[in-house]
Amino acid sequence: MNEHLYELQPIGWVESPLVDRDSAPRQGEQGAPVAWLVFEEAMDEGLRDLEDGVEIIVLTWLDRAHRDVLRVHPGGDPANPETGVFSTRSPDRPNPIGLHRVRVLSRAGLRVRVNNLEALDGTPIVDVKPVIHLLER
Repeated sequence: MNEHLYELQPIGWVESPLVDRDSAPRQGEQGAPVAWLVFEEAMDEGLRDLEDGVEIIVLTWLDRAHRDVLRVHPGGDPANPETGVFSTRSPDRPNPIGLHRVRVLSRAGLRVRVNNLEALDGTPIVDVKPVIHLLER
């Protein structure tokens, strides 16, 4: 393996009623509850332009994932043939980075309320990016 190490610093965490993997939906649009993104105080300036109704991509570190997995049954269903993890959305993978497309419902200081977030309570947030809507030609 590559000998380079890269350090990620969480910028916040998720507050959600989801507390274990078995009760969490596989994808946000499959019944994920409303949740809060809670940011460290140092992130205040970075949040200043987040407006209600905008779509964002939340990148999380799936801290309860298994990092030694390279093959999975998609959807966790053993009836599905084993597939290489990089062709799936499985949380179990060498670098368990979660990718969540959500909509901002409201903001209260360092707390951002969002929909469709399937991340577990306490999951570290590593970044937030806007969804870019490209015009069709």
